[in-house]
Amino acid sequence: MKVTVVGAGAVGASCAEYIAIKDFASEVVLLDIKEGYAEGKAMDLMQTASLNGFDTKITGTTNDYSKTANSDICVITSGIPRKPGMTREELIGINAGIVKTVSANLIEHSPNTIMIVVSNPMDTMTYLVHKTTDLPKHRIIGMGGALDSARFKYRLAEALGAPISDVDGMVIGGHSDKGMLPLTRLATRNSVPVSKFISEERLAQVLEDTKVGGATLTKLLGTSAWYAPGAAVSGLVQAIAMDLKKMFPCSTLLEGEYGLNDICIGVPVVLGRNGIEEVVEIELTDAEQAKMNESAEGVRKTNGLLDV
Repeated sequence: MKVTVVGAGAVGASCAEYIAIKDFASEVVLLDIKEGYAEGKAMDLMQTASLNGFDTKITGTTNDYSKTANSDICVITSGIPRKPGMTREELIGINAGIVKTVSANLIEHSPNTIMIVVSNPMDTMTYLVHKTTDLPKHRIIGMGGALDSARFKYRLAEALGAPISDVDGMVIGGHSDKGMLPLTRLATRNSVPVSKFISEERLAQVLEDTKVGGATLTKLLGTSAWYAPGAAVSGLVQAIAMDLKKMFPCSTLLEGEYGLNDICIGVPVVLGRNGIEEVVEIELTDAEQAKMNESAEGVRKTNGLLDV
């Protein structure tokens, strides 16, 4: 199993680290445009192998896509990160050009790859890959919902005063501060609805804290977060590589599901060796569907800025 991660910055390096530590891939290739940067990150990570107990080979390359040939899974993290006060949507002008070029180069050397898009605005970048490549839709995956759901579960556990292993919850919709839809109605603690343990007001605060999870970290760190995004990617890659048939909310091209067409947006999917093996439709309340539609309109507005 060969995995390529494009972009050796904080997010890309975290992706490579978590994938290697889980020790299911034979090789991880880090690629970056900055001379020597990916090579240095790869060397640093390889020097942790004996300490962290993994045998995955990590190599780095400066913009040489031939080194990525025959990758089973490719992850695109490249692009500029958010700065404080900047929305994900404001990144589109620069990142669209980067993602278009990167995806074309990856597919040239790995035509049968499965592509995971991390670059922001993530739903629109995932849609761009659909529109500018010949990859089938089940092999193009946007990461956002997996990360948003992890942040949701963190906030739920915090509110409940419970270990996070007790908590389950899901975020669908667009990967944006206004667009994401944490499904508080379906969140549970050991299969018991969380509404049995915390007030409606506290649950509403969890929802709002989840929606601004990325912006909160950007304000604190001065740039985008990287540990949780890297872990989210590694979870998706592992589910595909090991054919786990595991369900994650991911951005995928919808063709009628949830009443939406010709849009990439976060919904629950089953991931296995073929990529997205099933789009899972859950019954939403009228209010939830209205919010999903509103989220979709926001994504479409950003998609309209693409030159495709």
